[in-house]
Amino acid sequence: MFKPFDLTGKVALVTGGNGGIGLGMAEALGQAGADLCIWGTNAAKNAAAKARLAKTGRKVEALAVDVSDEADAEAGMAETVKRLGRVDACFANAGVTGRAKSMFDIDAKEWRRLLAVNLDGAFFTLRAAARHMVARAEKGDSGGRLVGIASLAARSGAARNEHYAATKGGLVAVVKAMAVELARYGITANAILPGWIETEMTAATFANEKFRANVLPRVPLRRWGKPEDFAGIAVYLASAASAFHTGDEILIDGGYWVF
Repeated sequence: MFKPFDLTGKVALVTGGNGGIGLGMAEALGQAGADLCIWGTNAAKNAAAKARLAKTGRKVEALAVDVSDEADAEAGMAETVKRLGRVDACFANAGVTGRAKSMFDIDAKEWRRLLAVNLDGAFFTLRAAARHMVARAEKGDSGGRLVGIASLAARSGAARNEHYAATKGGLVAVVKAMAVELARYGITANAILPGWIETEMTAATFANEKFRANVLPRVPLRRWGKPEDFAGIAVYLASAASAFHTGDEILIDGGYWVF
């Protein structure tokens, strides 16, 4: 029977999985049969997300991990494997947005704040997962899925967000490099590029009426994206169906980029 999207027996890790796109992906992965671990720095949000995800009927763990801290990311991965036995799919989704009125207001501290979480943190997370997957492969259990959540900003000119764009463009490059280096172990690596998605993180932007009036008409599907719009791509990339799909950057933007 053809069941390539059945994740029964798999374990998926989603950083920043306590809200927004991360929670939307985690919920779908659980409904597809995967046991789950989410990482986040907000204890209350972690607890609420864990309770919500438990309704999928899968085993769920929630850990307080600061991905920008290399040692914390490594320890978080070790604890995830200890609790759930393995990690088959890792979604590096944790991220922060920029704070600047123009590029001239982006000082070194703000520049490095974004790089620390969005780029360093994604690399530390994916590298830790890859190390675990490679060790398994060397024992005869090959395979694994690495996914970096980038942004449309990796392609388009994100005015006043040069620091954010740099982190997302860098993440796409990192993922492609990993796709080539890790292919011999049966490990795939891909990037997801969300367009304009309504989440807690983008609330301030979407509250701007001028922004809404100017941008929404440029989305062919004529609506903003939602966290649940990432359910299908998350399950696909974690599943056997994507075994030969690697090194890609997948746009989920309602057609914004091509219009």
